[in-house]
Amino acid sequence: MILNSTLDRVTDRIRARSEKSRSAYLSRMEAAASQGPARAHLTCGNQAHAYAAMEDDKPALAEGRVPNIGIVTAFNDMLSAHRVYEDYPKQIREAARKVGATAQVAGGVPAMCDGVTQGQVGMELSLFSRDVIALAAGVSMSHNVFDSSLYLGICDKIVPGLVIAAATFGHIPSIFVPGGPMTSGLPNDEKAKVRNRFAAGEIGRDELMAAEMASYHGPGTCTFYGTANSNQMLMEFMGLHLPGASFVNPYTPLRDALTEAAVTRAAAITALGNDYRPTSQILDERAYVNGIVGLMATGGSTNLVLHLPAMARASGVILDLQDFEDISNTIPLMAKVYPNGLADVNHFHAAGGLGYMIGQLLDAGLLHDDVKTIAGDGLSHYRHDPKLQDGRLVWSDGPKESSNDKILRPASDPFQKTGGLKQLAGNLGRGVMKVSAVAPERHVIEAPARVFHDQEGVKAAFRAGEFTADTIVVVRFQGPRANGMPELHSLTPVLSVLQDRGLKVALVTDGRMSGASGKVPSAIHVSPEAAQGGPLARLRDGDIVRVDAVSGKLEVLASDFETRDPVIADLSANRHGIGRELFESFRQTVGNATEGAAVVV
Repeated sequence: MILNSTLDRVTDRIRARSEKSRSAYLSRMEAAASQGPARAHLTCGNQAHAYAAMEDDKPALAEGRVPNIGIVTAFNDMLSAHRVYEDYPKQIREAARKVGATAQVAGGVPAMCDGVTQGQVGMELSLFSRDVIALAAGVSMSHNVFDSSLYLGICDKIVPGLVIAAATFGHIPSIFVPGGPMTSGLPNDEKAKVRNRFAAGEIGRDELMAAEMASYHGPGTCTFYGTANSNQMLMEFMGLHLPGASFVNPYTPLRDALTEAAVTRAAAITALGNDYRPTSQILDERAYVNGIVGLMATGGSTNLVLHLPAMARASGVILDLQDFEDISNTIPLMAKVYPNGLADVNHFHAAGGLGYMIGQLLDAGLLHDDVKTIAGDGLSHYRHDPKLQDGRLVWSDGPKESSNDKILRPASDPFQKTGGLKQLAGNLGRGVMKVSAVAPERHVIEAPARVFHDQEGVKAAFRAGEFTADTIVVVRFQGPRANGMPELHSLTPVLSVLQDRGLKVALVTDGRMSGASGKVPSAIHVSPEAAQGGPLARLRDGDIVRVDAVSGKLEVLASDFETRDPVIADLSANRHGIGRELFESFRQTVGNATEGAAVVV
């Protein structure tokens, strides 16, 4: 199938924009690869330190002729998704020995749970944790004794941070190893109703807690389609997972077999063998376009609009919001997974999942097939589903039809003709809106603004009954320089209640919303942010603001707006407590949200 002309044009535009940076990156990677396997350059003393604790593996490591696989793990048992990684290093070492390889844990990286920190001060460290993870993974890999790498990470900032590190060490092959989603619990729509009832004061905390515990109930990724599961989709579309690995539940024979297969593959694609697949060759402009296609086709998390540009820059590729919009306008929305529908990721996987979707998009000319992946040349490998036959892992043709067209539809008959992400621009700056879960009659909202400097102010006004008419809720000084750009997901129940009361409401912010931002129109990531004197700093209560996801406008209708002095907020309270003082240098040097809000790239 011939590639869609828009995708072809966007890819060429990215390639031209990135020519200088990509060329420099590839030159660095080729120079690193040309030095040969890293361990050959270490002294005997260096190597003795590296192998001292490796017991039976010492002879193979000292000889230096078999692949040594570095494991970077984000294990902790506070994240349900990462709890499953506890025993992976042992499993990986045993699998490596079976194929004549060795494996070592190179290091661990932090992994914070945004579900724990939503609405809390700790959320102000969340976005920056991505860069900390990249740095920590870089330290892990700096020992320079590894021929390939396995990255164990799933959730919101963890995968992007690990990808930045994998790209930085791009001369080394890398495979991302998922853990899978928890089994389905309380349906997400039921949980949302309970949250809204609690926000409205109709029920107490005991009922809310019972509902939350019934939803988030066991090991594995949360089952709604937020950032964590969007990350897993991304790794398949970009060729860094084994095909079909994303949504297999933990602690199942198939999950174990896929983990062992990842080890086997990691040993096979090093420079010591005949199928060398360095990460630098996989993460090119076509891989990132495929990732954006997957984001749009699945209605994935808006957080990836921040993360993908940062990830891409680490491999010399420069993305722009216009690329996201043009691809969104071309790609059909093929999935309805909560918050865009009632199903969870287990239902999506059972309906045909990523194998079906990738096959459909390839057949429609809506993906680059001519890419390198860890599974082989061509994205067509990802049309296949993994299965166990007589205890042996095999890949067979994926489903040709969806088994539930209320969850997953073909590219020729999608839920929507476009991917549901809009770029918004105007005299208030530049941002994005996820419209796939927003009713069409709410795609354009024009109303007076209520301006707040934090989300607690919004909730206090709600409790005081101050929202009685159509309102554009503006929450400014929430960008990366102001306070680390926390998610404002705790506003979703409040705004949903107002919307359910019949009011027209929208959110405008230089902060973030969760991948589960839902049905309220939200113009987010607005840049330049207020803390840099951006246009949001000149807004006043009562200004008429227009949020237009049809024409892509984000503007205030005030004749004197350009001549106003920007408000300067007292941000001193954001500088201390819960570790925030450790991140002052990050706040001072972080880039714009439109470029990924990155510190290290």
